[in-house]
Formats: sequence, C-alpha cells, structure tokens
Amino acid sequence: MTPIGIVLALVALIGAMTMDHENLGSLIKISSLLLVVGGSIGATMAGFEGRRLKAIPRAFLKAMKPSKGPDTRATIEALLAIAKEARTNPLVLEEFETDDIFLKKGIQLIISTSEPERVNELMASEIEGLRLRHDTAAKFFSDIAGFSPTFGILGTVVGLIGVLGQLSSPGKLGPAIASAFTATLWGVLLANAVWLPISNKLRRLSTEEVSFREMVVEGLLTMQLNVSTTELKDRLYAYLSPSEREQASNNRGSIGEAPDEAA
Repeated sequence: MTPIGIVLALVALIGAMTMDHENLGSLIKISSLLLVVGGSIGATMAGFEGRRLKAIPRAFLKAMKPSKGPDTRATIEALLAIAKEARTNPLVLEEFETDDIFLKKGIQLIISTSEPERVNELMASEIEGLRLRHDTAAKFFSDIAGFSPTFGILGTVVGLIGVLGQLSSPGKLGPAIASAFTATLWGVLLANAVWLPISNKLRRLSTEEVSFREMVVEGLLTMQLNVSTTELKDRLYAYLSPSEREQASNNRGSIGEAPDEAA
C-alpha cells in the first residue's frame, strides 16, 4: 500500500493546488526540485558510511513492493509438529528441512548444544544484527525527511535573493516571490508524502521481522526444555492476534489432536 498511499497524497495535494491555481506549471520548478532532492539526499549520504549505503536501494524497493510479512501462524504449527514428533524421534530435528535460514540455524544450535543460555545468546545476537541493519535503512529515509524542508527553505532564500535584485521592476516581484516559495513547498511535501512514509514502512517491516524471530527463539528454547506441547502452544500462540489464535485452535481441534504430557 505504500506506493498507493504516496500517490494518493500527491494527487490530493496537486488536486488542491490545481483548484487554487489555474497554472499548475508555476508550482513545478525544476531548480527547486533539484535543490531539495539532491541537497537532502547528499546531506544524508554524508552522514553514512559507504558500505551502509549499498543496502538503501534494496530497502527502497522492499518498501515500495507489497509485503505479506512472515507467516507466523504456519511457523508456529511447524514448530508444534516438530516438538511433538521429536519427543519420540529426536532425529526428526536433524532431518527437518526449511527455507528459513534463521529457523534452520536455531534448530542446528539446539541439536549441537544442551545449554539454552548459549542458544539464546547466539540467536539474540542474530536478531540484534538484523535490527541494526534495518534501522540503518529506516534512518536514512527519516534523515532525508529531516533535511528536505531545510533545503526547501534554503531554496526559498536563494530565490528571494534574486528577487531583491529586481526591486527596480515592481511588476516582476509577485511572480518572482511566488517562484521562490516553490522550494519550501516541495521540501515539506516530499518530506511528509514520500520520505517519512517510506521510513515508517521500513520500521514496521523490521518490527514484524524481529517479533517473528523472537517467536522462533521462544519456540526453540521451550522445545529444548522438553516441556509439553500444550505449554509450547500457549507460549507461541501469544504471538498471534486473538482471531488468529482462535482460528488456529479450531483447526488443531478439528483434526482431533490431543495434547501430550510433559516428560
């Protein structure tokens, strides 16, 4: 929905400007856009290391594409199935196949070590690394949003300086002043209609991913403690919304699955 939301915001603003100004072209000044966009992006890049900037284009595309997010419910059901089968056949953990690299690494850890604290420490480090990488991309766009209005004001100041050189021609002052303020217009517009929405989308995606991975860690650690499937289910279902929790419980009940006892 990010591209749709951005387009809707731009259309609403441009529509309002069209209603107030017969000549919409007077509000679109290439030099103002160049100063605002180029200046704000350049100033933001100056505050980042080059190696961090390589991920920005990929993050931008991710924010603009539709995203379903991680399938928490399916992963919970997979963890519950593995836990139940592992109680009678521990080798099932070694044979488990998944495309989720994080989940696969977690299973390998609980197979290779009997210390839950060690597993938790290593998996928590993975999550923190993910969080830092995501924060870098989100901060890049939030920084652009911060610089954009400032460069818009700078563009207006530059335009007004030119206006002062035309005081001898009063008839030109009105259009010149109006043109000068287009930089401020686009600086504020791009910050609030483009850059901030992208930053917010990336932060939301990061929050969902971190929560999903924390759920995986919770499931793996609980599984390693060899608790009952019922207790494991109660812990994992806490990560689902009430409606998802009810639907998942109904589906599990419909196949007649009975909870096992703790060892």
